[in-house]
Amino acid sequence: MIFEKQINVLEETQQLAMKLAQLVEAQYTITLEGDLGAGKTTFTQSFAKGLGITRTVNSPTFTIMKQYEGRLPLNHLDVYRLENSDEDLGWDEIFYGDAVTVVEWAHLIEEDLPKERLAIEITRIDEDARRFIFKPMGTKYVQLCEELLK
Repeated sequence: MIFEKQINVLEETQQLAMKLAQLVEAQYTITLEGDLGAGKTTFTQSFAKGLGITRTVNSPTFTIMKQYEGRLPLNHLDVYRLENSDEDLGWDEIFYGDAVTVVEWAHLIEEDLPKERLAIEITRIDEDARRFIFKPMGTKYVQLCEELLK
């Protein structure tokens, strides 16, 4: 099952991400794919705000992962630099601990990702407009998408 939503202004992206943050629970994994500038980090910043995180959230490209405290802890991973790497960063602790996890460039660690997760592809249409494709893997993620997009 695939869900799709077109967003025409930045504020809609922010509202979507904040609503998603209010629906997730510990051990939820959200993966974000999209070209550079598609809005993965912007989406994550609004998601963090929706979790009640007040710290500045920026891309952890050089550190791979940053952690933030909010209603739920947030693990924010940017695994772009792990391409062609077999490094294990303690995936079980990351994905199955008490946090929610957002992974940018997730296809690079596909084999390490939980089987059940919400994959989101962001496509840039123009300066402000984006197309979001939601691919829920697992029943709880289908229900999450239904709730998010109603």
